Amino acid sequence: MKITLKDGSSKEYQENMRVIDIAKDISEGLARMACAGEVNGEVVDLRYVVDKDCELNILTFNDDKGKDAFRHTAAHILAQAVKRLYPNVKLAIGPAIENGFYYDFDTEKPFTSEELKSIEKEMKKIVKENLEIEKIVVSKEEALKRVRENGELYKEELINELDENSEITFYQQGEFMDLCAGPHLMSTKPVKAFKLISSAGAYWKGDEKNKMLSRIYGTAFTKKSDLEEYITQLEEAKKRDHNKLGRELELFTTNETIGQGLPLLMPKGAKIVQILQRFIEDEEEKRGYELTKTPFLAKSDLYKVSGHWDHYRDGMFVLGDEEKDDEVFALRPMTCPFQYMIYKAKQRSYRDLPIRYAETSPLFRKESSGEMHGLIRLRQFTLADGHIICTPEQVEEEFKGVVDLIDYVMKTIGIDKDIWYRFSKWDPNNKGKYIDNPEAWKNTQEIMKKILDDIGLDYKEAEGEAAFYGPKLDIQFKNVHGKEDTIITVQLDFSLAERFDMSYVDKDNEKKRPLIIHRSSIGCYERTLAMLIEKFAGQFPTWLSPVQAKVLPISEKYEDYGYEVMKKLKDRGIRVEIDDRAEKIGYKIREARLERVPYLLIVGQKEEEEQSISVRSRYNGDEGLKPVEEFIEEMLQEIQNKEIKEIAVDKE
Repeated sequence: MKITLKDGSSKEYQENMRVIDIAKDISEGLARMACAGEVNGEVVDLRYVVDKDCELNILTFNDDKGKDAFRHTAAHILAQAVKRLYPNVKLAIGPAIENGFYYDFDTEKPFTSEELKSIEKEMKKIVKENLEIEKIVVSKEEALKRVRENGELYKEELINELDENSEITFYQQGEFMDLCAGPHLMSTKPVKAFKLISSAGAYWKGDEKNKMLSRIYGTAFTKKSDLEEYITQLEEAKKRDHNKLGRELELFTTNETIGQGLPLLMPKGAKIVQILQRFIEDEEEKRGYELTKTPFLAKSDLYKVSGHWDHYRDGMFVLGDEEKDDEVFALRPMTCPFQYMIYKAKQRSYRDLPIRYAETSPLFRKESSGEMHGLIRLRQFTLADGHIICTPEQVEEEFKGVVDLIDYVMKTIGIDKDIWYRFSKWDPNNKGKYIDNPEAWKNTQEIMKKILDDIGLDYKEAEGEAAFYGPKLDIQFKNVHGKEDTIITVQLDFSLAERFDMSYVDKDNEKKRPLIIHRSSIGCYERTLAMLIEKFAGQFPTWLSPVQAKVLPISEKYEDYGYEVMKKLKDRGIRVEIDDRAEKIGYKIREARLERVPYLLIVGQKEEEEQSISVRSRYNGDEGLKPVEEFIEEMLQEIQNKEIKEIAVDKE
């Protein structure tokens, strides 16, 4: 048989060969590094027997799929260690994830940090034992017998979901055996550089109606130096985590009495959102958008027309009972149906198009409690929402205009280097999720792809991520912990104009259906605030800082002059505070730095005599004595230009 390798070279063998043996034949070094194989594009175990001509790629830790196999093995080592220390714990699932792995356990109480240390110690013993990992293939009947003997009820549930004739695999290392599809390493020995990161609660299968399990997160690398580097990155991420830093800086808080996913923006956080909102609304107006204001709720009739009632009802807050009440209402999860009704308020001509509607929209989505996280995933949030209603001939130019607006906004707020684009398409095999019109899907996706290619946009494609009514361009972002989120979407809608009987009179005096572009310009304001906290570690650009300058009198003798300086800045629209506490100046400076204030203005005898201020900034450190008016003009220019200056860390 002929084996074609990744580099185009080939090997020929007279007999069947395991992937690991082919790797050894190529190079002993490659075999030592091998984590899995890829045969004709399908990831397989190192134990997989190749019995015919194929293309083979030996996967190492440098390959994403190789990393997964390595870290999946680490997850099994974790589960084995837990079962050794806590035999009564029941096993759930333990996959590899980006940057590591986790395993879910059913245990009487959550794992403590001390218990994690004990588990990690036991894992090191298992690695040292160099246990051979064996793959076992059994029937469904035999698989059920094995897990029932051990009382593993979660594994039993997983097996029962499989077909009767399914071939089921277990992996065994020493006394530990686990239901698993693999792939895995050949033994436990290579997994030497690992660390258990944290423990948390997680619902079985992610459903809040199911039991809460205890999840242990960990990570693993082939080199200790790589692990140490990653742990350092994690520590830095913790410092930037918006959920922690945002509270410390008094930007937002939460309250259990109010509920999960319903954050309270404190004055400083609300100020940043207000600045962003004014910036967006002004910019959208410059680009021809008209402002709308629509209700926060509507009768179910509206959502039935749009299709949300059929496709999205579980994600909506419904007020009333259809069987008992004459009218059932729901809080709006999006603005589009409301703006369509504004469009329909009068007859439209092709001369009216395009119409660009924009709205700052509080929206409501019934997220599960397990999905809540800081300002990222919420039940109530504020979206810079908008819809463009246009003719088919206008759609390309309008779509490009939306992308240009997003690009401008991302650059202005300073995260343009941290985002990427995803072309989200429908999945023809998942008919229940989408409006059933294959031809329209195909045509609309071709239109969008052509536009994206004409723009020259660098994007990834993702099947099954479209909205239920059309394909979309998603703008993706990762938080400091590496979790990917969609922050903005641009959707091309071929369906809702017909559902809502929207039309315009064309040049030929015939009524026609418009196309609709659903879009945002900055996304959800709360999520944007979270991103900015993490991006700038709370040190927002001056134009976005809730407090832009702080006046620090050296002693109470100079407070009057300090207030005089503060008034001059305030009169020119600069957000300024004064620290008039009876504290030493060094203490005041340290406190102001912890509050991430961009400019510290120190005033004493010399400053008062010369009608000046001593300026310290996060950008240049000690900038020396400056006339007040000169400083004000410089600062106003920086704010007006929305400058994002480089922070000199050693100056802070």
